[in-house]
Amino acid sequence: MDSVPIIDLGPWFEGGDGERREIAARVDEALSEIGFLVVTGHGVPAGIRSEIRAAAKRFFALPEEVKRPYAVTVGERGWLPPGVEANGYAEGTETPPDLKETFAAGADRPIGDPVLDAEWFLPNVWPGEVPELEALLTGYLDRMRTLSDELLRLCAAALGLAPDHFTSLTGHASYTLNINRYPPMSQLGAPEPGQFRIGPHTDFGTVTVLDRQDGVGGLQVYSDESGWVNAPYVEDSFTINTGDLLARWTGDRWKSNRHRVLPPDPSAPDEELVSLIYFYECDPDARIESIGPPVGRVAHEPVRAHDFLLERLDAITIG
Repeated sequence: MDSVPIIDLGPWFEGGDGERREIAARVDEALSEIGFLVVTGHGVPAGIRSEIRAAAKRFFALPEEVKRPYAVTVGERGWLPPGVEANGYAEGTETPPDLKETFAAGADRPIGDPVLDAEWFLPNVWPGEVPELEALLTGYLDRMRTLSDELLRLCAAALGLAPDHFTSLTGHASYTLNINRYPPMSQLGAPEPGQFRIGPHTDFGTVTVLDRQDGVGGLQVYSDESGWVNAPYVEDSFTINTGDLLARWTGDRWKSNRHRVLPPDPSAPDEELVSLIYFYECDPDARIESIGPPVGRVAHEPVRAHDFLLERLDAITIG
């Protein structure tokens, strides 16, 4: 497969058994061959995403000295300034910092384990200068978690497993929403050699749910047949991909695929894009046992989600 398929989830939510089986089979094929799909019919209104983008832009437009008190690093809640993250490091490639800034929010309900709470359930930080962000993002996080659990039930159906095979370990899941602002070239100047808006990497968790804008410097996915290919853009869609943890969980039946976001392009010097990226994981103390053959391809040793994910987050942090 040398392109990312587009799948309407409407029949999964509203159709009969046959239509649901057809959608599940298409999802299995997409995640096995390229690890990505673009979905429509997902049921999340476009309006809330537009409101979040507008509020986030108001935050990003604040002077740096106003944003500085909210500054954090990878895996924390708040503002990730330019220069703190280089996703290419996850592949062992030393690259310049990614050309972005981020506002991050996520799971904040502690479980009572000091180590896990300090890593995965930190309090969210809500900037007083843009008070509407708190209600908007709290509502969006709830919607994304509901959608992600439904996607995991769809994934279970795609493999002929019990509906709760994956969601039985997401009762107190960790998750993060990154709002990424990709500044225009007119503000940044020319990128350094090997510098991207986001460098080549794979995601780390179960499923990623991406709401993105169309642009010249957009998302590319790696195809074994064709190399780097542009991911299709469809209005009011989400781009979904498998993370490393889910790939391992499925015994590498499904591919956690490399992807990147191109640097700003001279043909569009004023292009500024904002992406909403929801990374879903599972219960941090969950013991993940891979599905062996014949469904999976490799019977990996069990891992604890916390250990598996933390190793990857540390790899992409600069400093």
